Amino acid sequence: MHPLLADLAVHGDRLALRAGAQAFSYRQLELAARAHAGRLQAEGVRPGDRVAVWADPEVATVVALLGNALLGAATVPLNPALGDRELAHLLRDAAPRLLLAADPARHAPKTPEVRPVRFDGSPAAPVPPAPGAVGLVLYTSGTTGPPKGAVITFAACAFDVDALADAWGWTSADQLVHALPLFHVHGLVLGLFGTLRRGASLQLLPRFTPEAVCAAMGDGGTLLFAVPTMYHRLAEHGEAHPEDARKLARARLLVSGSAGLPAREQERLFRLFGHRVVERYGLTETLIITAARHDGPRTPGTVGPPLPGLELRLIDEEGRPVAPGSEALGEVVVRGPSVFPGYLNRPDATAAALDAGGWFHTGDMATLTPAGELRIVGRKATDLIKTAGYKVGAGEVEAALLEHPAVREAAVIGLPDEDLGERIAAFVVPCPGTSPSPQELAEHVARLLAPHKRPRLVRLVPALPRNAMGKVLKAELAKQG
Repeated sequence: MHPLLADLAVHGDRLALRAGAQAFSYRQLELAARAHAGRLQAEGVRPGDRVAVWADPEVATVVALLGNALLGAATVPLNPALGDRELAHLLRDAAPRLLLAADPARHAPKTPEVRPVRFDGSPAAPVPPAPGAVGLVLYTSGTTGPPKGAVITFAACAFDVDALADAWGWTSADQLVHALPLFHVHGLVLGLFGTLRRGASLQLLPRFTPEAVCAAMGDGGTLLFAVPTMYHRLAEHGEAHPEDARKLARARLLVSGSAGLPAREQERLFRLFGHRVVERYGLTETLIITAARHDGPRTPGTVGPPLPGLELRLIDEEGRPVAPGSEALGEVVVRGPSVFPGYLNRPDATAAALDAGGWFHTGDMATLTPAGELRIVGRKATDLIKTAGYKVGAGEVEAALLEHPAVREAAVIGLPDEDLGERIAAFVVPCPGTSPSPQELAEHVARLLAPHKRPRLVRLVPALPRNAMGKVLKAELAKQG
């Protein structure tokens, strides 16, 4: 039995995947994936070899991802928006045996050696890989240097999906509306592999639009995995189109990740859809490590408690554990079955991230509430601001700014300051039709938080720079400071 996908064919003629006019039962999808695996075998690919796949949101991509997994090949999913330098680095570092795409012509200018995904041959019967076999090499965003390839095992994916299935009441009766990229944990491990491991069904959208998501939710969708920017657009759309808001309100569960969902946005979504969005937290290297439960509290500003089976704690700058429930700030460290074994070709980076006790140092700063829920305040490198002898989490200041009615988006960083060490700088996108003054916004923060957390610099900007997953690129903001 496959350690992640088990026996897909056991679900027979039940719907597995729908994409536009195309629909595949579990039996059909399993046969297509085995045919792809047979094609790989004919090309000389063996278990453990790496195979790169352009991660376009198409049926053929899904078949390739599943067929690779059935054979035991390690998939290297490629973001279709990769720049030339990033792509060259990934291909050089991963050295894949093959490079595949649903539509080779689309990517041939960048990768002339790309081959088509084909699944029209005889289905193979590959030997299931061992649980500890490498299933994926997922590249990090590269915010602190060239992207690193995180090695992810089939067993890690299976553990994580099963833990989240318990947390979210995820069953074969669910239908996931999928509009996330297929080259990250959220869309690939949870969205695709998770859905099929649960025996549920998946509606694959070619791209995210509020109209398409609402239509899919109205057509049988029960689950939606999305990121905060998507929920913001869904809220705006729902306010303008009440009939679509009613479609989304039928969902059993709405899940948000990749960045914090502001408390104000939580309340807005609840008014529109009648749902408290479930938040979760994780990294490429650890998969998902905390999640609010479907039958538990959903506290705005927190990302739930650690998943059962994982150890999580906060440590101070000297590496000492922070007392649980003290709400003191510390770095999140975690160990357990979903934590990766290391980076591809980077023993130095692996040693810097994984200590001798097996604890992965996330670089994220957080507090733990007395109820055991994690509250992320930002990255250690960019979001822990040391000003006038105080330590300030950028996320706390951002959350305060977002409570101002004229603030649509906000990002906070620390900038060098001869007197303070670092000064708090806020970049604010105003709501349409508003023009708050920098002084007004700084004073707003000072009323909600301690005075030393007030931004010394507030700059109004038309938009915040973001990466493909919607995360704010704070290094770009620092250049503007």
